[in-house]
Amino acid sequence: MSANGNSPLLEMTEVEASYGDFQALFNISLKVHRGEVVTLIGANGAGKTTTLRVISGLLRAKKGAVTFDGQDLRKTPAHEIVARGISHVPEGRQLFPYMTVEEHLVLGAYIDRTRPRIPRLLEEQYAMFPRLKERRKQSAGTLSGGEQQMVAIARGLMSEPKLLLLDEPSLGLAPKLVEEVFQKIRQIGEMGVTVLIVEQNVVDGLSVSSRGYVVENGAIMLQGASSDLLNNEQVRAAYLGL
Repeated sequence: MSANGNSPLLEMTEVEASYGDFQALFNISLKVHRGEVVTLIGANGAGKTTTLRVISGLLRAKKGAVTFDGQDLRKTPAHEIVARGISHVPEGRQLFPYMTVEEHLVLGAYIDRTRPRIPRLLEEQYAMFPRLKERRKQSAGTLSGGEQQMVAIARGLMSEPKLLLLDEPSLGLAPKLVEEVFQKIRQIGEMGVTVLIVEQNVVDGLSVSSRGYVVENGAIMLQGASSDLLNNEQVRAAYLGL
């Protein structure tokens, strides 16, 4: 999906953020337009996850602006950010091992806006992830890594987000499962959901997006069309070993 020419759905402007005395982000500026799939790539510890945590309100920016759908998010509590339309699928899936698949999905629709539509939302997710329907009464801890990632993504979609944040969706998965997860992400983007992905898997991450940003040491080092970044000599040398 490409930008539609309107004002960005999400905009970060010169954002700085820290964990105690350790500064993790330095003047991060990025935009995500409605209907886009955008990828943040970079090495482990580059600041990608921290960027998502600032957007979703789990970490407060020390400096700069975070605007979503025309509203300033800097002082908005995390639960209100979910209600406004941002859903964050965290790194490592963060499932409760003894809760069933369906209990996880219902939990994703806890906000007032979506709670009355839980039956319909469940059917939508089961249509997108048929394997989850087969395992809806199964405990999350008994699922494969790929199935757990699908639960995490489906849970994130249950709040009907305007913006879906995906943090390392391929982490720890076998190559075949990585391919399956990215097929689902591509499908989500084709449905018109705006997506911001954080990925160390450069090729797969950029293959499903229209634009990308390269994060190094807490700062944006490169940005552009995903196809251009995949062919960039600096990116190929640093992340693809070419």
